[in-house]
Amino acid sequence: MNLKEKHEALETILRDLGRVVVAYSGGVDSSYLLKAAVDTLGSQNVLACISLGPSEPGNMCEKARTTAETIGAELMVVESSELDDPHFKANNADRCFHCKSHLCQALLDVARQRGFAHVVFGTNHDDLGDFRPGNKAMKVHGVRSPLAEAGLTKSEIRELSRQAGLPTADQPASPCLASRIPYGLEVTERRLKQIDQAEDVLRSLGFVEFRVRHHDAIARIEVRPQDIAKLVAEPVRDQIVAKLKELGFQFVAMDLQGFRSGSLNESLSDELKKATLKT
Repeated sequence: MNLKEKHEALETILRDLGRVVVAYSGGVDSSYLLKAAVDTLGSQNVLACISLGPSEPGNMCEKARTTAETIGAELMVVESSELDDPHFKANNADRCFHCKSHLCQALLDVARQRGFAHVVFGTNHDDLGDFRPGNKAMKVHGVRSPLAEAGLTKSEIRELSRQAGLPTADQPASPCLASRIPYGLEVTERRLKQIDQAEDVLRSLGFVEFRVRHHDAIARIEVRPQDIAKLVAEPVRDQIVAKLKELGFQFVAMDLQGFRSGSLNESLSDELKKATLKT
């Protein structure tokens, strides 16, 4: 299918769903899903729910609110409770399953209370081929992924977002902060705050696409290969080291391989990935 046909397929899926609660983060995918839902179903049939908690990047909240307002969608804040779950805090390979399960259940409760027929997530077609235990949680709880079902990829969603005039079209991905902590190292509120504040430091210095990975005493910074020279040049290098040490890191390291999404999954064997995703 071409892009027009995929967009039409998305509209058909949404019309069939009727009234929907959209799991909304303010990112590229969920913002476009929200826009498509409002345009297709009408704002009265769409509720955007955003989860605010220690796992969510702090810089996203206000942007998300503004985007939802621009789209014309009602926005509801859902408090997250993943840090109350010992399975999430243990940070094994299935961490994302437990986190997404909590969110699915919370949104299904909202849907029942408010009279909405379905809960939908902004999973795209590319996500289906990646190691994402959260997709298993959505399947278990019976929530839908209209973008993926329509076959829309990340690049196609960005293009549709440009056509729709959404400010998120070229926005870098900003996943859960816990995804910066290596499996086996406990997820704590302090570590999540350190990551959030450390990434704010890089953002304030003009870096756009990056991650700060939390290896207990070590902060491992990933930036795009073309930004490595900027990262190590003075006074930027000295400023980053000083500020990250103020946050409690003893050592500040740069990853010469550069930024890549999901780099912490590199430590997982294929066998473990298969076992984790098995339903």
